Amino acid sequence: MDPIQKVYLVGLGAVGSAYAAKMNEAEPDLVKVIVDQQRFAAYQQQEIRVNGKPCRFPLVTPEQATEKADLILIAVKGHHLAEAITLIRPFVGEKTIIMSLLNGITSEEEIGKVYGAEKLLHAFVVSTDATREGRSTRYSNLGRIVFGDKDDPTSPKVLAVKALFDRTGVPYTIPPDILRELWWKFMLNVGLNQVSAILKAPYGVFHKVKEARELMVLACQEVLQIAQRMGINLTTADIDGYHEVIGQLAPEGKTSMLQDVEAGRKTEVESFAWTVVALGEKYGIPTPVNACLGRMIAVLEQTYGLDTW
Repeated sequence: MDPIQKVYLVGLGAVGSAYAAKMNEAEPDLVKVIVDQQRFAAYQQQEIRVNGKPCRFPLVTPEQATEKADLILIAVKGHHLAEAITLIRPFVGEKTIIMSLLNGITSEEEIGKVYGAEKLLHAFVVSTDATREGRSTRYSNLGRIVFGDKDDPTSPKVLAVKALFDRTGVPYTIPPDILRELWWKFMLNVGLNQVSAILKAPYGVFHKVKEARELMVLACQEVLQIAQRMGINLTTADIDGYHEVIGQLAPEGKTSMLQDVEAGRKTEVESFAWTVVALGEKYGIPTPVNACLGRMIAVLEQTYGLDTW
């Protein structure tokens, strides 16, 4: 497979802007950002900053597409995925690789239904503390992109993306079993993101408060039962290992779901709690903790901006 030269991104949130800035720092204008007309105008009016530095990403609307992408990175929130799938259509060619950096375990299936599973690499981001306020993204730990081909860990697509990340300095890991790792991250998100959002708790709370960690574990245990029923190789040791992972994150750092709640934005609860509940119903596994968390987050979303009743 030829070297990747034409990289496109959908989603300039904390994760998308951080990794796009990293790659464009190594190779200016390597990453172009696909936007609709409304976002095109908005981004032109107010510059985007990453760690205090202005980043003028090349913006392209679907109507302006003149080439097919070598690689498309999708870094939107779950409720914007359907829109992103439509936006990228003019940029998808026969040899285009598509990587979703979304949280959860369902985005690859949705993308694959439209463009074919053969174009996909499974991926997610781990250990980043990137946060976004307005048009400004800050991080002390960029984290790394974990990615792979579910059928072949050394496929040409994997090697092409590896070469891209090597030359642009993007940290990454290529595990032997990407589906296991994807579920590992999903289980962590289900516990940590949702509990942090409800408790308004940055990572430091989980460093210090035993009850916060216990709530996280209870939510994770429901995912573990489902994963094991589906043949995914997760164990209780994976849940135990989360404490070390969280302990390495900045105490003042916040999960993406907590950032959404504080900003009054739609959360990814459908990708987390309600996915767990649906899978629990499918496989006959009770999921009362996630059913409770899902309802609590729904209340938060419906009471944004309400100071009194």
